[in-house]
Parts: sequence; structure tokens; C-alpha cells
Amino acid sequence: MDENVIAFEKNQPIETDIVIVGAGPVGLFAVFEAGLLGLNCHLIDNLDKVGGQCAELYPEKPIYDIPALPYCTGQGLVDELMKQADPFKPAFHLNQQADSLSKLEDGRWRLETSTGTVFHAPVIVIAAGAGSFVPRRPPLENIEEYEGSSILYAVRKMEALRDKKIVIAGGGDSALDWTLNLHPLASQVTLVHRRDQFRAAPDSVDKMRQLVANDEVDLQIGQIKELKGEGGQLEAIQIKSSDGELYEVPCDVLLPFFGLKMELGPIAEWGLNLDRDLITVDTEKFETSVPGIFAIGDINYYPGKLKLILSGFHEAALMAQQAFRYCRPDEKLVFRYTTSSTDLQKKLGVI
Repeated sequence: MDENVIAFEKNQPIETDIVIVGAGPVGLFAVFEAGLLGLNCHLIDNLDKVGGQCAELYPEKPIYDIPALPYCTGQGLVDELMKQADPFKPAFHLNQQADSLSKLEDGRWRLETSTGTVFHAPVIVIAAGAGSFVPRRPPLENIEEYEGSSILYAVRKMEALRDKKIVIAGGGDSALDWTLNLHPLASQVTLVHRRDQFRAAPDSVDKMRQLVANDEVDLQIGQIKELKGEGGQLEAIQIKSSDGELYEVPCDVLLPFFGLKMELGPIAEWGLNLDRDLITVDTEKFETSVPGIFAIGDINYYPGKLKLILSGFHEAALMAQQAFRYCRPDEKLVFRYTTSSTDLQKKLGVI
């Protein structure tokens, strides 16, 4: 992937067929579908790696509803999609956000990112998941001193947490899932929640309570009030119980799971029709209210929408058909199957 990551191009516009905003699973599959039609793609993402929420938030969590894959992890899915997109040489522009968008005299779009990268393209595809997202940070003094070392908002390598004293904060699915997944390898897992009721799946809550009853997981009802440590390394956290008592729990790593702040960011200023911070599209082409701008994946809205990765894959395929008409207006679009088309198989490098 590294050879496709472009970090510092500025000022010189990049000419391409499609700019995809968002390098998550749906954006990656859009590269494949566009590539089959001979269209080139550049992808922008404000994260520092490819994969979107799958890679950032649940790289090791299992996914069971991808067709023909009874089981995969978030990172595993991203890795396979990267292999599938590789024949079409997508270019990735990471650590930058799609910012301003304007129309050129020749009808194409001019898109500029937060770092000054400029693209000229006839088609813009927004595949930005739920928008730009950042984890909700607990309101704790000096938290930034520990973030990235002792305070993590995502688990990327479970093995890195082996034999650690882990405190997990939150009452939703992420907090409960990681409590269940990490307790076998951690030296101690403490789950902290402000009340003895949980929003997570009932089965996960039942399993957690059984572990607590067996003294395999420590459950603390209260709120984290203070971080104790030095040089970015946590040693303990201070908890305030519901009756006001303050006490400390030993801690090497704190995993706060308080949800995400979802923001459309500058896309909200692009003049697209919105419905509750989602972009409305048609269900024939998944095009927005502005011709040449498409929205696929969790960021779009239409009646009957299901926020599933497989729905985004379907949307990417139909989007690519219409994108071809913008990018190659003088060429005839011929639908071909990968099973029988020699042309497509050559593009894929299999013959």
C-alpha cells in the first residue's frame, strides 16, 4: 500500500476520473467497480491509514454478514478489499480532509483538501461512513498526556495488552465486547460504568455479569475523576462512586468507549440535500442532488436504507455505472461479467 500513499503533493492539481472521499470498505470497493470500467480513483481520508471505522475502531472484532465470508475481522476485510482494488492502482491521500469544492469552467470539480492537495475530476464520490468521526474524550485533566500510550480509543493489537491491568469505561457494546475479549489475556480487567445498567446486547451483559460473579472481571459503578501516573504512563485511576466515595484502581491502560462524535465537516457546506446529517440520494445511481456528486455507504439516506457494508457494496456498483457516463461521455458503456470477459480478466491481471 505504501507506494500508493501520496502525502505531500500541493499546488499542482491532480487530474483523475473519480475522487473518493473516504477510504473505508465501501470506498475501497468503489475503486474495484470503477476500475472494471477503466476509471481511475484517488481517495482522501482524514485518518492516517486505510480502512475507515473497520480499521480504526474494530480491527479485531468479528464480522459475520459479508457475503461468502462466514467470518472475518474488520482489518481482515480491509486487507482483502485492498487486494481486490490493487490491480487498479488507487492513490491514497491520508491525514487530510476534503475541504472546499467548486465547479471548473470545463464542468469538472475542483476539490481541495485541508493540506492543500487539489484535484480536478468529473466525479466526486462521498464514501465517508458516518462522516468525520472522533472518539468522545472523557473530561479528565491532563488526558492528552496519556493518549496514545496509556489511553487508547481503539484496540489495534490485542497482544499489546497482554498481562496489562486494563480499565474499560463505558456501558455500550464496545465496552462490553472488549471486556469479554480482553479478560482472558489481561492480568486484570476492570469495567467502570456510571450506573449498573448497560446499553450493550443482553447476551454480552449476561456474560459480563457471570465473569464478575466468578471474580474474573471487576465491575465498578462510578465515574472516573482523575488520572494517576507519570510520563504518559498510567498507574491508577481515581473513581468517584455514586455515594461520593473516592478510591483508586490500579491501571496500566484505560480504554474509554463513550461513542463517537460524528460530523459531516466541510461536506455540509457543499450544497447537497441533507436529511438529519445524512446525504439524500436516488436509488438508481446513488447520486446526490448535485449531478456528478455521489454518496455511498453509511453517509447516504434513502427510504429503506440499511446501514450494512454489503449495502454499500451494492451502491458502489451502481454508482460506477453512472460515473462512467460522466467520465467517458463519448464512449459506450458495455456491461460485462468478470467470469466471461477477457477484457475484464486482463484488467484484473488473472490472464
